[in-house]
Parts: sequence; C-alpha cells; structure tokens
Amino acid sequence: MTRGGAAKEKDGPERRCIATGESGGTDRLIRFVLDPDGRLTPDLAARLPGRGVWLTAKRTLVAKAVKKRLFSRGFRQPVEAPADLADRLEALLVTRLVEALGIARKAGLAVTGFEKVRARLKKGRVGALLAASDGAEDGRGKLIAVVTAIEKAGGGAIPIVDALRSEELGLAFGRDSVIHAALDQGGATDRVIREARRLDGFRQPG
Repeated sequence: MTRGGAAKEKDGPERRCIATGESGGTDRLIRFVLDPDGRLTPDLAARLPGRGVWLTAKRTLVAKAVKKRLFSRGFRQPVEAPADLADRLEALLVTRLVEALGIARKAGLAVTGFEKVRARLKKGRVGALLAASDGAEDGRGKLIAVVTAIEKAGGGAIPIVDALRSEELGLAFGRDSVIHAALDQGGATDRVIREARRLDGFRQPG
C-alpha cells in the first residue's frame, strides 16, 4: 500500500505480538495455533479453534520468532517452527489476496488495462487502484496523477495497492500478467485492501 489512504481498519480487539511485545489490530498480525499433533499452523482468517498466539505480519519478525523460539514461549510448550516459515506465510498471504481479488472480479467490481482504469477513475467510482509492483513507472505515474487530481477536487482518498507483482496480479484475472487494475467501491474491495495491507507490510524490508 503506497499512498492515497487505506480502508479504515475495523474496530475490534487488539492482540499482542510475541516478537515485539506491542499490541495492535488484527489486520496487521497473523494468528498461529497448534494442530492436534502439536504442529504450528498459521490461521490467517483467525477462525481456528484453540489457543492462539499473534505475530506482526513482517518477514523479519517471522525470522526472529523462529530463531529465538518465540512460539515455544508463546504456547508455553516445545514448538518446532519450520525454517521456511516466512516463505510459506508469504505464499499464503499472496493466495488470500489473489482470492479476494477474484471475488471482487466475479462481483463485477474490477477492470484491467491502462485506458479502462483511467476511464473508471474519471467516473469517480473507484474504491482502489491496483498497480503491479514491477510495472513501468510511466503508466503508474499517469494514473497516480489522475488519483491526485480527484483527491484535490474533494473526491475522497483512493487507496493504491501495489503489494502484488504483475504475474501475481494476473492470477486473479486468469491472465499471465496484469499491470493496472481498478476496483469499484464495495465490501469485496474493502477486503482486498485489508489483505493487501498485510501482505505489503510483510514484504517491506527492515
């Protein structure tokens, strides 16, 4: 998520990160539980039964939790965390975002392609602008200029989602790659923004 605001985070309980000790909203954390055999299981939807621990969705903090055996401390019992946990989590986060985009597309909320996206922006119906993180800066800059003009005219903030690479964005639309897309306002779009926020935070360095 770069600029233009973001979907308002839902009010709800805060959870404490086992790596930082800080509390925050669940939109930016990942819940973990133990399965019946005691294996560490990511619960990205936060719906699985049993006691859970929470970790901020950030690759560096996942590595810290594995190295310092923070899951064992959090569950108060020996827990083996796989060495490639960060890679597994990133793949799961990408899948959730792609699935959310697919739902928005099937609901008729999405358009792709530079010209269609620009036209949709000018109609004032866009709830989120999607730009592939590996897309050319020229096209991206032109669309951001349209977003900026809309915001300055009082049209409201438009979140810009750039958490996915072009081939990942393409998965949601059944194509090899997608560079630009736009989503109309709606509940499905709000979910996309929430999932993108978490993936974006996970991929940020540091």
